[in-house]
Amino acid sequence: MMRVPAYIAPAAAAPLAPTIIERRGVGPGDVLIEIKYAGICHSDIHTVNGDWGPQPYPLVPGHEIVGIVAEVGADVTAHRVGDRVGVGCMVGSCGRCADCRNGDEQYCREGMIPTYGGADRDGTITQGGYSTHIVVDAGFVLSVPESLDLAAAAPLLCAGITTYSPLRRWGAGPGKKVAVVGLGGLGHLAVKIAHAMGAEVTVLSQSLKKQEDGLRLGADHYHATSDPGTFAQLTGRFDLIVNTVSARIDVDAYLALLAVDGTLVNVGAPAEPLSLNVFSLIGARRSYAGSMIGGIAETQEMLDFCAARNIGADIELISAEQINEAYARVLASDVRYRFVIDTATLY
Repeated sequence: MMRVPAYIAPAAAAPLAPTIIERRGVGPGDVLIEIKYAGICHSDIHTVNGDWGPQPYPLVPGHEIVGIVAEVGADVTAHRVGDRVGVGCMVGSCGRCADCRNGDEQYCREGMIPTYGGADRDGTITQGGYSTHIVVDAGFVLSVPESLDLAAAAPLLCAGITTYSPLRRWGAGPGKKVAVVGLGGLGHLAVKIAHAMGAEVTVLSQSLKKQEDGLRLGADHYHATSDPGTFAQLTGRFDLIVNTVSARIDVDAYLALLAVDGTLVNVGAPAEPLSLNVFSLIGARRSYAGSMIGGIAETQEMLDFCAARNIGADIELISAEQINEAYARVLASDVRYRFVIDTATLY
């Protein structure tokens, strides 16, 4: 066991505070990572606030983790001391079920082990990346290419794969019209990635205040959803819409923007239920889908894709003592576009 500094949520909706936590010893198949940077995901805030139900507090959030390998177990061959690595939203799965064998560990039928707030293999509660070190099963450790800026790469481990996976699965590419709902932590990476895939990209945002940013990031078009004329103008336009917002939307209105055989994919996770009229689907053979992160192989593919095209998150680097302020600013949509914690400030 080792004791390391961390920032912890003591209870639902309580401010995070500095603490010391215990990490397990490095087993034969484990990797000890010295964390350099940890992104702040909206999921962290939902979890800390109890929006998604009771949590096993006290809890250290953080599942956008990058750092340097400090130690490897005797059986580890894929990673070496000194390697640049990352950890995303999961740190384990059964490895036996059909989904795990197909590379979809995130959908493990026995339940994947989340990076924080889940039951680890030793029965303890997993604690996340707002800390200086973490011990992870080597099979869930990703290689971060040298060409990626390490701090800007941290959000790729959640926001990057969360948007890359549906864009790839539903065929974003040349000749496809793709819309991204929301230009936040997820949305700005969706725009970058869809543009890099060769799609014609449109941002659908509540207002035009980020229009200049959207076009700079790679969007071809930008529309305000607060303008009723937007929905009339864009009816039947898109092959794929990726909804990144974690708030309620009018699902039927967005489905109407799809062409025949188009798909609306939800990757944002609002706390409230969403509803739709089935005629919004059957009227044009449309589909409404959901997607959650990606498997380990696909996440590595995403990192390599982003490295080859120089794609990283637009970040604001903060110290640990600014975490609570950052949470408030995320809720106020006052970040462009991802807060990343410099974990050296935890010491």
